[in-house]
Amino acid sequence: MLFSILWILIMGFFAGQLARRLTAPPLIGMILVGIILGPQVRNLISQDVLGAADELRTVAVTIILMKAGLGLDREKLAQQGSVALRLGFLPATTEAIAIAIASIIIFKFDFPTGLLLGCVIGAESPAVIVPGMLRLKSLGLGVTKGIPDAILTGSALSDVLLLLVFSLLLNFLSDGGVEQITLIGGFTLNAVYLLPIQILMQIVLGLFLGYLAARLLVLLLTKQNWTQNAVQDTVIAASLALFLVIIANTLPYFSGYLATMAMGFFLIELDAPLARRLRGGFDSLWVVAEIFLFVLLGATIQLQVLENILLPGILILSIGLFIGRMIGWYLSTLGSNWNWHERLFLLPGNSAKATVQAAIGAIPLAQGIAGGEIILAIAVLSILITAPLGAWATTVFAPKLLRRGEVDPTKVTIATRTLLLAAVDTSSLAIEVLTKVADLARRSNGEAIVLHVVNTSNQQDVEQIQAQAKQLLSDIRYKFLTITGAVPEEILRIAETYNATAIVMGKRGHQPWEKVLIGSVSQAVIENSSIPVILLDTRPKKN
Repeated sequence: MLFSILWILIMGFFAGQLARRLTAPPLIGMILVGIILGPQVRNLISQDVLGAADELRTVAVTIILMKAGLGLDREKLAQQGSVALRLGFLPATTEAIAIAIASIIIFKFDFPTGLLLGCVIGAESPAVIVPGMLRLKSLGLGVTKGIPDAILTGSALSDVLLLLVFSLLLNFLSDGGVEQITLIGGFTLNAVYLLPIQILMQIVLGLFLGYLAARLLVLLLTKQNWTQNAVQDTVIAASLALFLVIIANTLPYFSGYLATMAMGFFLIELDAPLARRLRGGFDSLWVVAEIFLFVLLGATIQLQVLENILLPGILILSIGLFIGRMIGWYLSTLGSNWNWHERLFLLPGNSAKATVQAAIGAIPLAQGIAGGEIILAIAVLSILITAPLGAWATTVFAPKLLRRGEVDPTKVTIATRTLLLAAVDTSSLAIEVLTKVADLARRSNGEAIVLHVVNTSNQQDVEQIQAQAKQLLSDIRYKFLTITGAVPEEILRIAETYNATAIVMGKRGHQPWEKVLIGSVSQAVIENSSIPVILLDTRPKKN
């Protein structure tokens, strides 16, 4: 089992990085590795790990949905609320109906079985869509109109609808009839009539429990201070999110995935600093969860079921996507401020299938429903085609179809490289500057450039500065530069050339504090620098 975990982590990571270097989404490499390591090819993953694949996928999807909630923007959702709501129901519904009608013609299914297939295929994959939309938010693509937020919310709502209809159809086809529910007073009611109430209850209770969970986190982590660092904050939040998902499976009265996403969303409103800390923690968790999710997804794909269904399956998927789902997209964005480029982006951005199909695709066959083997085969085919293609197309076409807006750093984690420029001379302030740069670099996991502009210094002075830098920055990745020229101009030029995040220097060099408050070099750098400048004041304090 440990060797299997090692294979998954190492091979999954490097396959993902190889795919990234080939300008493809990492999940493509991870899924391919899963197929190779799985029982279909090399059989290097133990049955214990494969047996726990569903549970591990649940953990990974919980993490990515929490990331999605922590990245939602309330103002953008309010702006696109109608579109987000329609995206949650119309595309999935029209795709499921189109697939149902096509399956009646192609596979001779009856309508309930065809609709069951439509529910399996119509569900959207949060594991593919959420990372893609969060990446667009971090790049500022489509954020002005709230397009990533609308897609994220609509994706969560659509799965609520289709999973409920799937459960209802499964009971109908298994028992041979529609379930009758007895109400108080002896009245009986067809379960189909209660479907809108069930959907509404799942959504409302999911949002409510997500809000309560967010309040509980704020109470424990902020007001009561039960944790000491961001890692512990993340562990508690992830445990609570997973608890919501597990309870929802036991008590199916609310959507656990929606509750998890809502918890992250409400945390932004209740305690933005806590949400920012958790955002970084869940980013770290996702690094590992992503590998397990997509490698195990590839390992559980049953390639042999595709032998006789390839061409009809592709035809069914094409009808569902290019007829059913496009009708839903058109109706969802009707009357909105989206232009045709932005509407066209829904094709790559809102069509990926993966986790839901892997979770429920085999259930009809296991329950002995006629046509179950065809449903499983097309579910597998939808994963193999739409997951990698959707992830790749989102990356490629988003810059072409969406407008770039201003990134909101309070809603997404912006990965920036911290590079500090330490401008030092031969005065005693050099040690103070280097010490400060070392402290800042350690806090931000950053790097440093130590710059000395040679003026009248001799070689011995330069060697002394180098020795000081080597001692004080021993655990910091840094570069030592010596150049000649005008000091202020060279400091600013090097900062711009290397894209430094900040300049750290002393207020004055060799001039005594009694004669000058701030040196001419420092004054010139402050007046002309476009990046932050940190000046160190080491004057002896007066008693």
